[in-house]
Amino acid sequence: MPDLTSTANPRVKNLVRLRTRRHRDAAGVTVIEGHDELALALDAGVEPAEVYWAPDLVRSDALLARMPSARVFSVTREVFARIAYRESPDGWLAVAPAPGRPLDELDLGPDPLVLVAEGVEKPGNVGAMLRTAEACGVDAVVIATPERGGTDFANPNVVRASKGTVFAVPVASAPTTEVLDWLDRRGIATLVTTPAGTTGLAGTDLTGPTALVIGTEATGVTDAWLDRADATVVIPMRGRVNSLNASIAAAVVLYEAVRQRG
Repeated sequence: MPDLTSTANPRVKNLVRLRTRRHRDAAGVTVIEGHDELALALDAGVEPAEVYWAPDLVRSDALLARMPSARVFSVTREVFARIAYRESPDGWLAVAPAPGRPLDELDLGPDPLVLVAEGVEKPGNVGAMLRTAEACGVDAVVIATPERGGTDFANPNVVRASKGTVFAVPVASAPTTEVLDWLDRRGIATLVTTPAGTTGLAGTDLTGPTALVIGTEATGVTDAWLDRADATVVIPMRGRVNSLNASIAAAVVLYEAVRQRG
């Protein structure tokens, strides 16, 4: 008999409340749904506080052995349908500490490669950037905000879109001015991508300590980045469009950095 059989159970109601940022921020947690996403989070050292699994949906319960300190609850198919975010859930959901850390706690290597995205909020774009960043071995992904506030890395849709890589890549969110000052203190060159860039991507040295800065497709980066950029970089485009989706632009510049760094 599953531990939770009613959608009116207080635990079920609390999981539903965690769909809102206010409740996630108050609790300092996020929700991870999906076997593969949860497995990658575990690989990254995440220790879930609670795990909910539906025996009628999962193919194997082997994942439970990797979470000995979590409180585990089996639930019915109906209960899982209530707490799930996906249209076709696979029966795994966990509550874990929210990803993200202060800028000064990011651990960077000697020649770091950092991806900075300003004003990017859509979970799909953030998630796609994180997947590419993890594949490229970047040291950190930083979301810069023109004003106070920050990207909600704990949004379950970011977790889902990133396939769990939000836990594998160090992430931070801070106002643009703070990010600029942080890069200056670290001696990291700021290379801003813009259609009005003065240097071609292939002709830009990306082998040293580098921050690749991406703006939104609609408005690009704010003047604060252009005023303090060490270089402005243009991605070559042969067609009629003059901009790329932010996550695609990030992939292009990151893989050029990978190529140059061997």
